[in-house]
Amino acid sequence: MSHNPNAVTDPGRRVTLADRDAVFRTLRAGEVPTRSLDLIQVGRAQEVGAIVDDLRTVVSGGATLKVLVGEFGSGKSFTLAVTRGAALATGLVVARVDLSPSRRLHGTEGQARATYATLTASLATASKPDGGSLPAILERLAGMALSEAALGGPGPEPAVRERLAPLTELPGGYDFTRVVECYIVGHDSGEDGLKDSAVRWLRGEVTSKADARAALGVRTVPDDANWLDMVKLLAGLVRLAGYRGLVVLVDELAVLQRIQSPRARQSNYEQILRMWIESYQGRASGLGFVLATTPEALLHPRTGIYSYEALRSRLAENSFAVDGLRDHSGPVLRLAPLGREELFLLAHKLRRVFALGGSGEDLLPDEGITEFMRRSERRWGEAAFRSPRDTVKAFCDLLAALDQNPGTHWSDVLAAGSNTPDTPDGSGDELASFTI
Repeated sequence: MSHNPNAVTDPGRRVTLADRDAVFRTLRAGEVPTRSLDLIQVGRAQEVGAIVDDLRTVVSGGATLKVLVGEFGSGKSFTLAVTRGAALATGLVVARVDLSPSRRLHGTEGQARATYATLTASLATASKPDGGSLPAILERLAGMALSEAALGGPGPEPAVRERLAPLTELPGGYDFTRVVECYIVGHDSGEDGLKDSAVRWLRGEVTSKADARAALGVRTVPDDANWLDMVKLLAGLVRLAGYRGLVVLVDELAVLQRIQSPRARQSNYEQILRMWIESYQGRASGLGFVLATTPEALLHPRTGIYSYEALRSRLAENSFAVDGLRDHSGPVLRLAPLGREELFLLAHKLRRVFALGGSGEDLLPDEGITEFMRRSERRWGEAAFRSPRDTVKAFCDLLAALDQNPGTHWSDVLAAGSNTPDTPDGSGDELASFTI
């Protein structure tokens, strides 16, 4: 297949200065952009297609789980970012968390509750893509319930209770729906304190059961033991509010492999098993999980996810997908490193985005891109393509230098930059992302 290197994803897409800044400021910081990703997508059509199929399952009311597996630099973080954009465009709500020693899937000292709190704080919708969407979701639900009451139905509280009735059948559903009712009552009566207490409870910020009972009349709070049940309830809540489901993105899953205690590590893997069971045995509705990890964290026989036999058998890959054959329909999706052609195409797209968001003129000719790539491979070897974080950052820096120094020939700027002794560390996964 031939590529037009100067094309953006949508020929009719207008590139603004804000688009350009959203891409380049983030890339120069070594991170993955959360906006305008469509302008720099290259390759990975099959992998993205598999994820889109999972999103369709969530939209239809089903549940899915996908584990993205790749080395540092293979594109996991970028794939998560593309998944996020596709989900928002489909009308889904998205939550994201990066695991860490203080944020895990299981814990006894608040680590799992911290994961839940991060997820709820990050809730994003198409109209509020930067997160913090929980109050807007509750406002939307309140508006729907109060409109029904105004049209001659039952009063506000009975209308809310009737709408939320399906959630009461789920574990933790009674207290969860009671808190949502409190928010809508506060909305109707103008009691901002009641609304704030409900939001704080739903976000996992209320840790005292006594405080929860005093403020909201409930006996439980989101905690380490019930956080996954709370996520299932959130998925139901967003659907009742008119959204199409909830997608939960979990990055840095490899953190779990580094847990020193075998019992604690296994307890975290048991939560992944719970996600699998919820997804593949029809226990959840309108909920998708996408987890990202490394091959070692998946396959290590003593500490990896596969060391937990119940997961190894369930996540086992298709034994016939060998010798170039692929199967992206299973729960594990492997990401290959970035190829030379894809990195060249990405450089062309970056050059075009920089131009379209500015003067409209390309700052670097085709031979300049070729020379940059040649120098990058000569300096960094295969790491320039296998883990292209520093390569792409350097290319963005080159464009910025040319922009800030008009009249300077690109070959002079490139020669000066080539004397810099930096080397790619391969430790970050963000720019790896560029394989999409």
